Amino acid sequence: MTLVIGIVGKPSSGKTTFLNASCLTSAKVSELPFTTIDPNKGVAYIKSNCVCKALNVKDNPRNSICIDGFRFIPINLLDVAGLVPDAHKGKGLGNKFLNDLIKADVLLHIVDISGSLDKSGNIIAMGKNDPYEDILFLENEINLWFKDIIEREDWSKFTKGILTEKRKVVDALYDRISGMKINKKQIILSLKNSNLDSKNPSAWSDQDILTFSKTLREISKPILIIANKIDKESSEDNFEELKKKYNGPIIPCSALAEHFLRQFHERKIINYIPGTTDFKINEQQKIEKNELDMLKKIKEKILLPYNGTGIQKALNYASFDITNHICVYPVSDINAYSDNRGNVLPDVFLVEKGTLLRDFVRDKIHSELAENFMFGIDAKTKKRLGENYELKHKDIIKITTAKKK
Repeated sequence: MTLVIGIVGKPSSGKTTFLNASCLTSAKVSELPFTTIDPNKGVAYIKSNCVCKALNVKDNPRNSICIDGFRFIPINLLDVAGLVPDAHKGKGLGNKFLNDLIKADVLLHIVDISGSLDKSGNIIAMGKNDPYEDILFLENEINLWFKDIIEREDWSKFTKGILTEKRKVVDALYDRISGMKINKKQIILSLKNSNLDSKNPSAWSDQDILTFSKTLREISKPILIIANKIDKESSEDNFEELKKKYNGPIIPCSALAEHFLRQFHERKIINYIPGTTDFKINEQQKIEKNELDMLKKIKEKILLPYNGTGIQKALNYASFDITNHICVYPVSDINAYSDNRGNVLPDVFLVEKGTLLRDFVRDKIHSELAENFMFGIDAKTKKRLGENYELKHKDIIKITTAKKK
């Protein structure tokens, strides 16, 4: 299953620009609230040092891209309509917005760090809005949305059913929130962290339900703060103040700058690798003075001070640090590091840290191979690996199966 990152925030904060910059899509962008009605989707790429350089081989990627020793691996992005206070009650686009987030693994909250938008996304004087308040209201809305789904109108009937049918609480809750991309391990951990693992849901108070909902949301749909529009007036001061108030990672970002850089790269005006702090101007292409000035400003005001535009850093942090994914390269020839057709390091898959070899074969390669699985081989060390081997980042693995009779 491909990793899905949801893009959230209040209207006009730069969500769609973030999507367009990440995926080079052309979703409609406007300063008017609720430009996005239906969710916009795109394919973005996270960036990892490819194993080709360490192995000193020239690779032939199929399911990904390798540029100058960096492997870009596809993930799915989902940009949904802007969220306003009381959205869980239906205000704005309300539950339509929230229900679009069900399949996301992690959420990027695009915050207007310049403070120039009110809570509904309308333009106000620069610096008049506190970005920290945006974080509080959005997290509260999503937590309350979780609570609404969990308790619904038949909570009493649901809890009585657990007792009369002698069901396990974890199984009952798992069935109740099926479709939200939440697994039983996350439910178990949420019950434990909420101190509700030994208390039957029939005895839960309203506060207990809220505490569990908030904890489950934090575990199953964690939020990463993206301080967008970092180059605007008052943004730097707001960013420094936000770091004092918010206890969590915050990534400074200019989605618009990244979008310009990628467009210039597509037009062959510059050579730019996402996630880097520089670009090379193609001297054989004509470049207008205003474009040259813009590129100079992007480099001096954004790339150098903030070590990039923040787009690639955000995607990587969400994928590797928050959802704990690693890269695994399956091959058929452990000496040439190739598949059966001679393609060197053709595929790389993202899997969660802790994934076992047999589960990797079943979920990422082919279920039939898992049924006939015998062992794996580490292509770098040539060691044999059992089905319960826990995969490591940048493993290169050959799968050996029993021949079918």
